[in-house]
Amino acid sequence: MLARLALLASVLLVRVFAAVGTKRQDWYPYVYVQDSNLWVAYSDSDKKQLSTTGTPESPFDSGYIFLSPDKLHVAAWQYTPAQEHTITLIESSPADRLEPRYDTIYYPKPGDAVRIDRPRIFQLATRNEIPTNNTLFLNPYEIKNIGWSPTSSEYRFVYHARGHQRLRVLGMGVNGVIRTLVDERSDTFINYRNKYYCEVLQDTQELIWASERDGWNHLYLYDLINGTLKNQITKGNWLVRKVERIDTATRRIWVTAFGIIPNQDPYYAHLHRVNLEGTGGKTLTYGGNGTETLGDGDHTWAFTDNDTRLTDIWSRVDQPETEVVRDAETGTVLFVKRTPVPTNAASFVEMFSAPGRDGTTMIYGIIVKPANFDPAKKYPILEDIYAGPHEFGTPKSYSELDYFRGWAGTDYLLVKVDGMGTNWRSKAFHDACWKNLKDAGFPDRIAWMKAAAATRPWMDLSRVGIFGGSAGGQNAVAALLWHGDFYKAAAADSGNHDNRMDNLPWNEQWMGWPVQKAYEDSSNVVHAGRLQGKLYLSVPMLDRVVDPSATYQLVHALNQAGKDYEFVLLPMAKHSDGFGAYGRGRMEAFFRKHLLEG
Repeated sequence: MLARLALLASVLLVRVFAAVGTKRQDWYPYVYVQDSNLWVAYSDSDKKQLSTTGTPESPFDSGYIFLSPDKLHVAAWQYTPAQEHTITLIESSPADRLEPRYDTIYYPKPGDAVRIDRPRIFQLATRNEIPTNNTLFLNPYEIKNIGWSPTSSEYRFVYHARGHQRLRVLGMGVNGVIRTLVDERSDTFINYRNKYYCEVLQDTQELIWASERDGWNHLYLYDLINGTLKNQITKGNWLVRKVERIDTATRRIWVTAFGIIPNQDPYYAHLHRVNLEGTGGKTLTYGGNGTETLGDGDHTWAFTDNDTRLTDIWSRVDQPETEVVRDAETGTVLFVKRTPVPTNAASFVEMFSAPGRDGTTMIYGIIVKPANFDPAKKYPILEDIYAGPHEFGTPKSYSELDYFRGWAGTDYLLVKVDGMGTNWRSKAFHDACWKNLKDAGFPDRIAWMKAAAATRPWMDLSRVGIFGGSAGGQNAVAALLWHGDFYKAAAADSGNHDNRMDNLPWNEQWMGWPVQKAYEDSSNVVHAGRLQGKLYLSVPMLDRVVDPSATYQLVHALNQAGKDYEFVLLPMAKHSDGFGAYGRGRMEAFFRKHLLEG
């Protein structure tokens, strides 16, 4: 919705500028929406209606009107609005009155009707719509504009099907023919939320497209004129995190790559350059100066000196930043500047990796030690979890890790791990979350902790606690429902404890559509009777991100099952405020009681 409003604002700005900065006849024909239908104006007095199908229930959208370059045709979107699903939040203690205030907000949930867009083409001279068949885009989740071909023969758009398993680039010809330019499919999900990339190279009428079709997120080059795949641009058992820049003159592309250097943590970012034809690949942020190899860490970079030099800054959680100035073309080291290593840089944190559930896939995490750590003692473990499938959570670059060290304090080992089902590894790694958010990578997390403890006698696996907020709150409760033999105590704030109660876009991406039994299978509410261990719940009453009712329903289900737990209601608080000063104090007291004193 925000993207659409931004686009509408830009369209209006262009029109206002045109009206002020040029003569009116220079920007005619002007196509606009009036009384839900499409109109065209050739002058102030010459205005004609183009469409007749628009109604208040299914109007044309003034923000989605696209005139062909030759100004003979216009593509415009007619739409059916999304279902109006609202929730009511209680502002229990407003500062300006004694009585509570009720705030009703728009909050679509899985299974609700989404907005349906239908692109249409009109011939301006005859004021007739060109008939087109919408079979190829019958069930949209979202449609994105790409624009007209330079020849004005075809209007192009991306069709993203409801359910996230089909993604097409379509061309709608002025002859009424609709053709498929790109057809992306998945048996699980297409990660439209994080890995969508679609860039048209106008001069050559080529399209750069991101896909996980070979098991890794890579880039592909398409010929838009013929609607055919030309070649795969990037390839290998690594992935493209982000496109940094494209040089159409030299036909080269620079990307942020994950996992491209063998035997490194696969979450370390590197800068990689490759030709659009898929040849000449070169990783620019790794390589030595003759005496040492530089770059075993997470990288950021900037081009300098008219793009002839590359400033490459890299670090790890146990090693401060090293600045390496490289030749921007070859990656050759020109200069090295190191940050002095603090005496405690490696004393409070350890990086650790071990095979996960399948015995082969490596799982990566960190162990943060308490202040005044004594290896002769045994410490309880606190896991900070956020297994939201859209990201990974373990820090990779150097910092003081104040948040994690604060939780470790003087009494705990704090661990942060990324198990299967989280993002930015292989497609198979990610697919563990598909219709299975209760999994949360727990088999990998538990295997990782057991492997770490096997060589670290100071890790006490009999006292493991876990905490998280939002999706992490859902995960923390699931730890006690499904792995209560391992986790002894859990604290959850702002949890989306039943994905049917949570927001539509995030949950349908991972849990699928239509809403089926998988939602029930992953629900903490449905499975509340499985609870083992000690549980702390908090919920902000003014949470606009996760419906607070999900926690209320969990509390009710726990009551019905006769389970014991602690519950803190936070009036006037917002999403994740349960980790504020008051909530944090309550959580710390909870873990002290059940992991230290109990």
